[in-house]
Amino acid sequence: MAGVTSPSMSVYILENVTHGNKSYSNLNEGYGKVLRYGAYSQEVLDRLRWMEEVMAPVLAKALEASGGIDIRALLAEALHMGDEGHNRNKAGSLLFLKQLSPHVARVASADVAEEVLRFLGDNALSVLNPVMAACKAMADAAHGVEGSTIVTAMARNGTDFGIRVSGLGRDWYTAPAQVPDGLYFAGFSAADANADIGDSTITETAGIGGFAMAAAPAIVTFVSGSPKDAIDATMEMYEITETDHLHFTIPALDFRGTPTGIDIRKVVELGITPRINTGIAHRAAGVGQVGAGLVRPPMDVFETALIAFADRYGI
Repeated sequence: MAGVTSPSMSVYILENVTHGNKSYSNLNEGYGKVLRYGAYSQEVLDRLRWMEEVMAPVLAKALEASGGIDIRALLAEALHMGDEGHNRNKAGSLLFLKQLSPHVARVASADVAEEVLRFLGDNALSVLNPVMAACKAMADAAHGVEGSTIVTAMARNGTDFGIRVSGLGRDWYTAPAQVPDGLYFAGFSAADANADIGDSTITETAGIGGFAMAAAPAIVTFVSGSPKDAIDATMEMYEITETDHLHFTIPALDFRGTPTGIDIRKVVELGITPRINTGIAHRAAGVGQVGAGLVRPPMDVFETALIAFADRYGI
């Protein structure tokens, strides 16, 4: 995986060098009052303009000078340093900063380089967006396999939760999104929570995030639970997946690969839905992120997809 940015669009572009497909994601704004969680105050708009006009062009030049960053290798290392790749990206973001910083220093003035590096360093989610794009590039390469029951995308929009299945073409299967169970920032509670929102569930689809919680016991201080719960979450996900990941491994499990490849047949047969680490948006527009926690997709989407699969293949 090699990542580059486009200064005119403020996006990371990821290429799956094995299969040739590409994906993209915008730049990460950080926690709290951010556009992706519905906040749109002047503070949010000013930050976005700075990211577009100052940071994106610098990152584009820095990534070009670097020759690209192997996000899969970075993520594999971060999993050995206490990340799970979705809600906890402290190690990965520092590795990202480490690889970028010499090139940022080379292509930008001292003042601008300091601004950019400080912003990236202060944001523990800096690497999340290129990680999401990398997971998308990985999952898309598995889509369109005739007869496959493997989930290749999961996403939600605050109203509905949807999945896409490899052997079912372009169709999406949806049901109402669930409200996450988690911990809240000061001044907020479960009464403020919106139904689950966002496309970062592509990380769980690719075998990290909630599926790799055993690699990140400290994640429970952010999403609730105990370190044992983190291990139990990963062990449960082996029950509904096809394989162990070749590159993403977990030290605490004797370097076993993360559970990867959600199989709709196993989900329905065992009655186990995927575990997802997620941020929580306020139910009122304009407030932004108010917490983080855990959520599961509605079983209906897997049951509906399995019925569609049976109809399509005459099973």
